[in-house]
Amino acid sequence: RDHVQAMQERKALHTLLAKRQEDLPPRRMKDSYLEVILPLGSQPEIREKYLNVHNSVRFGRILEDLDSLGVLICYTHTKQEMQQRSPLSIVTALVDKINLCQKIIHPDRDIKFTGNVSWVGKTSMEVKMHMLQLHDGDYSPVLDATFVMVARDPENKRPAFVNPLIPESPEEEEIFKQGELNKLKRIEFSTASLLKMAPTAEERNIVHDIFLNTLDTRQEGEGTMSFQSRKLPPNSVWMEDAKLKGLQICHPEERNIFNRIFGGFLMRKAFELGWATACSYGSSRPFIVSVDDIMFQKPVEVGSLLLLSGQV
Repeated sequence: RDHVQAMQERKALHTLLAKRQEDLPPRRMKDSYLEVILPLGSQPEIREKYLNVHNSVRFGRILEDLDSLGVLICYTHTKQEMQQRSPLSIVTALVDKINLCQKIIHPDRDIKFTGNVSWVGKTSMEVKMHMLQLHDGDYSPVLDATFVMVARDPENKRPAFVNPLIPESPEEEEIFKQGELNKLKRIEFSTASLLKMAPTAEERNIVHDIFLNTLDTRQEGEGTMSFQSRKLPPNSVWMEDAKLKGLQICHPEERNIFNRIFGGFLMRKAFELGWATACSYGSSRPFIVSVDDIMFQKPVEVGSLLLLSGQV
């Protein structure tokens, strides 16, 4: 009931939306810069939530924190001095890239997150974030992340304009240009999807070779060979046997301010299933090196049954 009332109240914020992007004051990269400390070292009571069974930090929790921070940075970029509440609903569109430079994230040392808006379109914002961990009195880099957020109207129904971004130095010009290139790369990548384009001749040949190498030739003559009769080459696993599935009931505890399931929670669940899939496939403990392209295609409603499936 509280959420229904809150969403009703948000409708009144429509009047605060800009009609054009030009009506919004431009911002600099440093205007949205934030630093947040996660005090795992100095506040042990927080540690339990972040600890995994291998005495390291749960990466799924870090995904949740990056998602929250990305949204907060975007609200900082779009904040208007005169307004008490933002008319924008800012949601995560995708994770473009996360690169890790540390294999182990220690559960008993403070972590620092930093980040700012690095590129802006009309209604979307790219956010670059960094995570560092305290080591011998200094913060050393652990990971770099690039998220893309989109701004929508107060009811999260249609796109809304965001403040333009003005680079102030050659370094910032370069960062902004990279954001533009990232956007073009994403468009190019989506047009080359298997859902839209056939595999190339080279790709078809590779698949056909794998198929021929797994045919059971013990049967008499080529004419009697069957698609069904296959043999597994040595040291191989059928793709069908490299899958895991999970089911998640989406409780109200995991909702965001728009009464939908929090994107960070979905990323954590997906990552943990991916980790478990790799673990059971390789019969040893995997560690994460990087994250590529997490796409949010639809919001998930509270009360949904969320089916997760992963495969090598």
